Amino acid sequence: MENENLHMLHEKLARIVNLANELEKAPREYGTGSPMTASEIHMIELIGDNDARLSVTDLAKTTGVTKGAVSQTLKKLENKGFLIKETDPANLSRVNVALTSRGKTAYYAHKDWHETMDGGFKTFFSNITKDKLQFLNEVMDKMETFYRNIMK
Repeated sequence: MENENLHMLHEKLARIVNLANELEKAPREYGTGSPMTASEIHMIELIGDNDARLSVTDLAKTTGVTKGAVSQTLKKLENKGFLIKETDPANLSRVNVALTSRGKTAYYAHKDWHETMDGGFKTFFSNITKDKLQFLNEVMDKMETFYRNIMK
């Protein structure tokens, strides 16, 4: 019976992970009429979160991906009208990026989406006792450790 319950829990976890992945992969318009991938909206978020103009190199260092991958995402966003690229007058080999008004619309809509999701998550778990939340957190920590060890 215990093995059956463990198997059932594992299957349920797999379904939840798959749903979360589907949610993350689903393109959204964020009030712009143009679908964006998760990597595109997260690039917009990164640019929007930083007041200073960021370069391709800055973005690559921050995201941990190659400058080539960053450049490809930026080109897509530029073609969709979400950002502009400008040569840095202080360093002509540096290209900085900034959000256009359309990019800012997507940025703020994405922030709003996160507030709605985070608020829904908070509301969902608000009626659970502290002990149960602590237990759930411990279970999730153990599961994370388990999967990290498998991945090594």
